[in-house]
Amino acid sequence: MYILRIEHPVPDFDGWKKAFDSDPVGREKSGVCRYRISRPTDDPHCVMIDLEFDTASQAESVLAAMRVVWARVEGKIMMNPRARIVEVLETREY
Repeated sequence: MYILRIEHPVPDFDGWKKAFDSDPVGREKSGVCRYRISRPTDDPHCVMIDLEFDTASQAESVLAAMRVVWARVEGKIMMNPRARIVEVLETREY
């Protein structure tokens, strides 16, 4: 499994969430198996998103599409996005 991990500040979480829910890159069609949205407990203006994929190439394609979206909305909905693709090597549930 591969995760596209994205983190960026948002001036207004509700506005950002509305934009996220509009799904400008077609997450499901692009291979996203599941996603998780998180926020640091000490910073409600920061959002972290994990998008899970079966293949690294799917994650790379979505990252490329996200960079196009970010160029249109940076400073309005979000700022200074940081992203990386990570490979899950091991998981365990207790």
